[in-house]
Amino acid sequence: MSLKLAADLKLPLDVVTQTMAILAKRRAGKSYTMRRLAEQLVKASQQVVVVDPKGDQWGIRSSADGKGPGLPLIIIGGERGDVPLEVGAGEVVAKLIVEERVSAVLDLSLFRKREVATFMQEFLENVYRLKAREIFRTPMMLVVDEADAIAPQKPMPGEERMLGAIEDIVRRGGQRGIGCVLVTQRSAVLNKNVLTQAQILVALRTIAPQDLKAMKEWIDVHGEEAERKVLMESLPSLPVGDAWFWSPGWPTNDGIFQRVHVLPIETFDSGATPKPGEKRHEPKMVAEVDLDALKRQMAATIEKAKADDPKELRKKIAELERQVRAAGAAQISRSTEKRQEQQPKVIEKPVLKDGQIDKVHHLSAMLAERAIKIFGPLQKIADQLTAASNDIAAAVALTRQPAAASTRVQPACRILDTIPARVRKLPDVIHTAERNGYLPPGEKATLIAAAQYPNGLTREQASILTGYKRSSRDAYIQRLIGRGYVIVAGGNIVATDVGVAALGSDYEPLPTGEALQAYWLNKLPPGEKAVLEAVIRKYPNDLDVELIDESTGYKRSSRDAYIQRLVARQLVSRERGTVRASEVLF
Repeated sequence: MSLKLAADLKLPLDVVTQTMAILAKRRAGKSYTMRRLAEQLVKASQQVVVVDPKGDQWGIRSSADGKGPGLPLIIIGGERGDVPLEVGAGEVVAKLIVEERVSAVLDLSLFRKREVATFMQEFLENVYRLKAREIFRTPMMLVVDEADAIAPQKPMPGEERMLGAIEDIVRRGGQRGIGCVLVTQRSAVLNKNVLTQAQILVALRTIAPQDLKAMKEWIDVHGEEAERKVLMESLPSLPVGDAWFWSPGWPTNDGIFQRVHVLPIETFDSGATPKPGEKRHEPKMVAEVDLDALKRQMAATIEKAKADDPKELRKKIAELERQVRAAGAAQISRSTEKRQEQQPKVIEKPVLKDGQIDKVHHLSAMLAERAIKIFGPLQKIADQLTAASNDIAAAVALTRQPAAASTRVQPACRILDTIPARVRKLPDVIHTAERNGYLPPGEKATLIAAAQYPNGLTREQASILTGYKRSSRDAYIQRLIGRGYVIVAGGNIVATDVGVAALGSDYEPLPTGEALQAYWLNKLPPGEKAVLEAVIRKYPNDLDVELIDESTGYKRSSRDAYIQRLVARQLVSRERGTVRASEVLF
């Protein structure tokens, strides 16, 4: 069986697993060509998935005149969608498409630009991942309209993973049964690493010099000089609907180099540009699809995905822990009140009113924070202050006993003498602040990191989450251990109930997932940032270090230096010529 695209051009059915680029200026016939190919594939019982950023392809469900049914593709998303499309549903939709072998139009027209990247990176990565299983390696054609928005030449922050995912599909998707059609009116802004991997070029009228130059890059890789000259000279004047089909070495060794006029589409042209005064023609019939079955499948897939999603599990665990802590705190409060009622009351002469006490507490916390910022870099002094404050507290406690132990007071006095007079009272200020719920920033961030991982986290994970170096991180952990806020169990740092209670219920969690990636990418120098971006795009797969040169442009010596620094920060691991992003970043 073959696909008839023009009166004198038929393509074999195995085009479904090839990569094709359809390039043309606006209203030159590229959408017609794309739709004609999709129609022919669906009629040949092949799976087709159309990514539609503009919301133009819903008409495929009706006949060309709108009076009869078209083709039974599910419309997911958009104003005319059979089912809505959520930004975070990329993995769910990918599972539905692959596991149920559904032909569909993914209408992204209601998404913002950043939401398109969020959805598409999850969708593309999971399609590629699921198609690796032998049971799902059936032919599927992925048609990407406005492909420059999915595979941009210069990706904006947040689009890198999406670009990496579509590049994987274009380069290696054929082995997993995935074909791809890239459609764009701006060849110049379609990523060159993606464009040059296309096996079939379909070129319609193109006039912009920069777009013609982009086509030439494909020709320089795949074509011959004589063919290039004929094609390039004709492109600016091609009539609407005329197209060059160029496929060196496919489907036979002779390939295809042919100018044709693409046949009209057989479904409703929902993307036609409206003319002045023209009343929009709406189709009266659409092809029926099994929506009830689809909704049941999506509901089951969503619930399973949530049940298996570590993020969802962590949310549930955190919520349960908050409830337990709240109940425990209430019980402790009632027990404390009861004990206080049973104890004899001690009448003391009031010194400050409640409002004044609150002001003193607030001032002490501010002073402690300011002092920590000033003396924080001086680690030895900070350690001396902490040790001194503990000895002073012990000494004061001993002086209140019937028999004072002067031998305990002496070490504190000797340490105190080594501290400058202007900061001798700093430990008292710090401990006053701590008693009123204040924690220094470094210790608080470390405690929050431990609290976010109920089963504990490694010291390396703590460094990635907080951004602190090894020496500072270990110092904060040691101080938290001394206060009873964390313990070390099986090599992991685990927050105690006392530590979690010290944080309270309104603390702001540290960034995780994409927010954590963005934190590091904004913090790192340009060289390390570029390497980390490349490695993140490949996760959960390893990245060959030689490929980093291609994506970043750095020489081997520079590349290795940046990788080594990222390894030192524990953001990546390196083994046998490959680099892999730390799972903590995801």
